[in-house]
Amino acid sequence: MLIKRILNPLRHRGIQVFLLLAVYFLIADLLPLTAHQGLYTLSLFIKDLLVWILPITVGFFIANAICSFMHHAPIFIVAIILFEAISNFSSVFYAFICGHVAADYLPPLQMSTIHSDFDALWRLPLIKPTWWSADKGTFAGVLLGCIAAISKTPALRQTIYQGKEVAQWVLTRVFARLIPLFVLGFVARMSQTHLLHQIGAHYGMLLIWLVIFLASYLVLLFLFGSGLSAEGTVKSIKNLLPAGGIAFLSGCSLSTMPWTIEGAAKNLQNPSLAKAIIPATTNIQQIGDCIVNTFLCFQIYRCFYGHCPDLMTWMSFSIIFVLARFATAAVLGGAIFIMLPIYEKYLSFNPEMIAIILAFNVLLDPLVTSSNVIANGALCRIFEKMWIPVLNASQSILARFR
Repeated sequence: MLIKRILNPLRHRGIQVFLLLAVYFLIADLLPLTAHQGLYTLSLFIKDLLVWILPITVGFFIANAICSFMHHAPIFIVAIILFEAISNFSSVFYAFICGHVAADYLPPLQMSTIHSDFDALWRLPLIKPTWWSADKGTFAGVLLGCIAAISKTPALRQTIYQGKEVAQWVLTRVFARLIPLFVLGFVARMSQTHLLHQIGAHYGMLLIWLVIFLASYLVLLFLFGSGLSAEGTVKSIKNLLPAGGIAFLSGCSLSTMPWTIEGAAKNLQNPSLAKAIIPATTNIQQIGDCIVNTFLCFQIYRCFYGHCPDLMTWMSFSIIFVLARFATAAVLGGAIFIMLPIYEKYLSFNPEMIAIILAFNVLLDPLVTSSNVIANGALCRIFEKMWIPVLNASQSILARFR
């Protein structure tokens, strides 16, 4: 029992990454160049495999998410999907604005060039066609899910569900467990090309700005939900702090759901509505995830390219990013892998940039998860305020035709 308690923390992905990187830095000077290149080659191999499986994986996840809403009333389905999309999209553009604000106070960082003698030992010989991409999988999943929802064909729904289960197993049981090795290879490359000391000097201050912006957004959500009442805002936050604390320690939004429902119900006029909204939005309406990842993407882009992403680039990235959030509902521990090809295609992320965003996702996972839970509870009250007029209007229209 004692040994089990000692080893239990080692299951946490962040601790695994920390220990593996600590060992690497202790022996890095003793390793030949080919060993560092071998670690980088392994990371690229994992990434190449992900790029190949992601389009079909995203398609199955989104199609299954659409099918999962079939047992709800059609108006409720449309309302909650639109609400989730708008809330996620708003948080992404909030991060865009915050990125510009923080950029005025952060010193510009010019990354050194990569040494030409450091490269992968080998790569997969297969060349991925341009049409095989995550955005195509996203739209295919939406189309497939709508066909299954309209036709109500049991065989098609079962095929979608089985495809989702296989894809989820691959991501969570295989790739998610490879995160430490995935990070290690890219860190090895940054270490050997002298990028790590520049990154460490810059991103410490960046995290302070991130926490400030994230906390401000959460307070705004509670403020709007309480009708701009300071007393109501404080009360609503207190009701959801237990769920946020549990999420921070457990690192899982899904396992925190009972406490999220309980806390959100205390803030609603109709407490039973929390039982319908929270399960439908958990792991899809991910405000903390959206703000943290897109803010970091903005700053990483600025650091490596010397300028902020333009509005059109951010718009195209945001649309696919928000749609892809619906594909992460069942990917506990592996959601970041769905996003990496999107960062690579729409923001031109190179291997070093991917390594940074991946490392931050591992290290900031408790903060992101707790923010998702707290924001989900806050948005539950905002949705209720919007849903009641919609419900009354729809009932009034139906009454006229009776």
